[in-house]
Amino acid sequence: MREGTDLTPGSSAVRDIYSVSRLNHEAKRLLETRFLRIWIEGEVSNVSRPASGHIYFCLKDPGAQIRCALFRLKAREVRCLPENGRSVLLYAQVSLYEGRGDFQLIVEEVEEAGEGALRRAFEALKARLAREGLFDGSRKRPLPRIPRRIGIITSPSGAAVRDILTTLRRRFPAIPVLIYPVPVQGAGAAPHIAMMIEYAAARGDCDVLILARGGGSLEDLWAFNEEEVARAILACPLPIVTGIGHEIDFTIADLVADVRAPTPTAAAELLSPNGAEWLALFTQQNLRLTRSMYRELERKGQRVDLAALRLARPTGRLAALAARVVSLDLRLRRGVAERLARTQGQMSLLATRLESHSPARRLESVRLRFHGQPRRVTDAVWRAIEAKRDRCARLAGRLQILSPLATLGRGYSIIERERDGHVVRRPEDVADGEWVRARLSEGQLRCQAHGAVRKPVSGGAGDRKD
Repeated sequence: MREGTDLTPGSSAVRDIYSVSRLNHEAKRLLETRFLRIWIEGEVSNVSRPASGHIYFCLKDPGAQIRCALFRLKAREVRCLPENGRSVLLYAQVSLYEGRGDFQLIVEEVEEAGEGALRRAFEALKARLAREGLFDGSRKRPLPRIPRRIGIITSPSGAAVRDILTTLRRRFPAIPVLIYPVPVQGAGAAPHIAMMIEYAAARGDCDVLILARGGGSLEDLWAFNEEEVARAILACPLPIVTGIGHEIDFTIADLVADVRAPTPTAAAELLSPNGAEWLALFTQQNLRLTRSMYRELERKGQRVDLAALRLARPTGRLAALAARVVSLDLRLRRGVAERLARTQGQMSLLATRLESHSPARRLESVRLRFHGQPRRVTDAVWRAIEAKRDRCARLAGRLQILSPLATLGRGYSIIERERDGHVVRRPEDVADGEWVRARLSEGQLRCQAHGAVRKPVSGGAGDRKD
């Protein structure tokens, strides 16, 4: 190839001669830099679908036509595939196929021709609301973990409400549902939806709302792209989950809502906990609680057994006191007998001394004097003995009165604190509501103290000092 100034034929100057490849390449670059991407409308014809997965067709109007290419990856994303005779709106890159020099469009999006205006209106409203901050994540409200009641704003006869109810019954049937019926497409649907959102918020019967409908075209879903619906969602104090159309469908309501679910069924799954998982969790918690209770009962039982072993029992003390009473009785009897023997010995000694020192002449007088004296002495001795016996009986009676066994036998009891086994002598020794044990002559009782009367505090003029 020679380069130079392209002159008229016959000129001797060097001419700039293009190759076919160079011409097609520069033409392609010129088209792609000049037009960038455009929206174009026309009728589809000559559709071809080779094994590669790409789609080739022509876009025509009454005066002209142009070749178009929709490559495989893009074809998977578009909802409206080109078909012969269909009027479509294409978003495409103007280009040129260098191998054949064919002028063509590289298609990126395909819509039915009627959706073009709606799509542009959607993008304009989306941009304006985004600038106002309606889509900001900071204003999104959290969803309740387990809803008290779920409100569903949708058509009562559509498939969406059946899918939602079926999913809720399957996952967590205990959650009640309240349906707010509205039309979900057509003229006047948007005002009804906005009004029902305000009505549900004012009633306050639910703590979360689902705004849902089944799939459809952009025109079918247009009620959810209206500004008044977006404003109603923004003003609603209740969190709102949207489940509108299919996973590839996006509406203005989805962007304003607190959470967007790809389908109505997914919205129901998002708000309902898994009943089987919760049941398994409750079973596990119940098992742990039961084990903990058994361990605590066993620990308390061990403490009770230990306290019972440490509890002082009065049986041994009472036996010791009884043995001491018997010993004192024996000592008393022995002492009385010894005292009587000593007295008799003294009397014999005195009689002997009297007899040895008494003269004969005084014998008669002494005899007369002491006539009947032995009887009096004997009577005195027996009176002394009787007095000692009476005193011994009184002492034995007093000992019997002081004996704990006798006290218990008369209907009294010994009160001991359950926590330490100490004997209760005053009301101040126990607290109100404290457990005590009452020892009886036969067995014992476990009691709880209530309304214990406390000793009044001294200090008044009429108070008795103990």
